[in-house]
Amino acid sequence: MRKGTSRAPDYPFLAVTLLLIIFGLVMLTSASSDIGKARFGDSYYYLKHQLLFGFLAGFIGFFIGYFMYYRIWERFAIPLLIVSIVLLILVFTPFGFRAYGAERWLNIFGVTIQPGEILKLTFLVYLASWVGKNISRSRSFTGGFLPFLCLIGFVTALLIAQPATTIAAIIFGASIFMYFAAGAKFKFLALAIIVSVTALGTIVYFTPYRLARVTSFLNQSKDTLGSTYHINEALIAIGSGGITGVGFGQSTTKLKYLPEPISDSIFAIVGEELGFIGSMTVVFLFFFFVIRGLRIAKNAPDKFSQLLVIGFVSLVGIQAFINMAAISGLVPLTGVPLPFVSYGGTALAVLLTMSGIIANVSRYASNT
Repeated sequence: MRKGTSRAPDYPFLAVTLLLIIFGLVMLTSASSDIGKARFGDSYYYLKHQLLFGFLAGFIGFFIGYFMYYRIWERFAIPLLIVSIVLLILVFTPFGFRAYGAERWLNIFGVTIQPGEILKLTFLVYLASWVGKNISRSRSFTGGFLPFLCLIGFVTALLIAQPATTIAAIIFGASIFMYFAAGAKFKFLALAIIVSVTALGTIVYFTPYRLARVTSFLNQSKDTLGSTYHINEALIAIGSGGITGVGFGQSTTKLKYLPEPISDSIFAIVGEELGFIGSMTVVFLFFFFVIRGLRIAKNAPDKFSQLLVIGFVSLVGIQAFINMAAISGLVPLTGVPLPFVSYGGTALAVLLTMSGIIANVSRYASNT
């Protein structure tokens, strides 16, 4: 594998990534200050943890992704996927522990990690490698599409069992974008949508807490102190921000009223403190991240790098949309964090590693 000639990276992509990181740390400082003070006597408790276990680890990941030739990831695609699946299975052993009603975390030597977040990276690396090497077979049902469905089905089943339904849906969505960017037939896309919607609908119907989220979304004025409490408090927070917001650090909902203000609901804090202008700025940053990433993918030097970048930016775009839409009352509430912004060390480290790989691809792309 020849590296060819590397050039300067895509500076606009690096700039928007840096802005998202800075914005995330700043908003986490505000959203977590009261909670950190109340729980641990330290207003900067969560920020310190995010810097140590998220940003520092992510900086190392970004450094590796940026300076290591991107095709080396293809060599280790299978081992990386196997390791991440083993970690995913370990959450069901004594190494795993439950939090927020889900069994998604591992505690290894005192360090907490979320294997589902790691799987986002490793699965997309493997899928880009597999599809990139089998472009012609991806247009075949038995040779391409059926194995693809079996593979993604196995991974999503492990995630749903935790339960991490939204992570499964995000990985599935990004995988679909990758698979059909390789040139798969449109009828396969229609079949994939039918299969996924049917499977998700069945799971939701037979799982009371998932069904409650859907019914709460359909009737947000019902049981405002119970099942619809979260979404109503989020909408109150966003609405109270108006156009310009109540001011940075001046949220009145983050300590006593709004559930999960440092993770799932942090976009509501953005809306309350920075208003409509601040919220739309965040939307624009994610939009530019995706558009710039797709531009890099368009000019990528080979199919593997093209599919890999498409998968990464699709994942970030889908996850950002789901989080912001859910908190804004446009889709049912989910337990998905806002990329780069919400509290979560593993998630931030994985996102920075992805960004480093995208930046590395941009060094070998043409006309970016």
